[in-house]
Amino acid sequence: MAAMAIEDGGLIGHVTLSVPIVFASESLFFAGIAAAVGAYHYHHGERSSRDRVLTVATGSVAAACFVAATIVPLFIGPGSLSRPSSSARLSFLAPVEGARIAGDPATIHVRLQLVGGTIVPFTSVHLVPNEGHVHLYLDGRLALMTGLEGDIRASPGTHALTAEFVAVDHGPFRPRVTASVTFSVHT
Repeated sequence: MAAMAIEDGGLIGHVTLSVPIVFASESLFFAGIAAAVGAYHYHHGERSSRDRVLTVATGSVAAACFVAATIVPLFIGPGSLSRPSSSARLSFLAPVEGARIAGDPATIHVRLQLVGGTIVPFTSVHLVPNEGHVHLYLDGRLALMTGLEGDIRASPGTHALTAEFVAVDHGPFRPRVTASVTFSVHT
């Protein structure tokens, strides 16, 4: 399922929600809870040989469900342990480090250079090491999902601007591909 965000009449990004992964993991977790309750019930029952067998069986099912709920997302979807690496390098062309920009607020034209990577217009769970998108963060907060150029607005003060080249699923490469500059806005 994909959603798009619009800001000032322009597309700033899209997000892919991985519902089947979440559903599978949560279903296994709740099945594990149900099996654990069953094991507790049989363990505190009449103590027949049948109850002992059912206690072990439902306890084993509970343990298997909890383990699977933890492991399944790593195999059926991109997780933090299975992130691709990228040989791409990202750098700022504008603004330059230490730039002083006038305005209240100021419009900052951002230009980036990406070497060894390709910006693509789609979102996918099929990850390719050197294809992705750029996320732009102003003072640690996501400001824009863009290509190699875009405009952001900043109020007077000193600011940190970080760009990150991310995979086509909007998750980070491992290690992350980032570039940062600081600039100031004055009136």
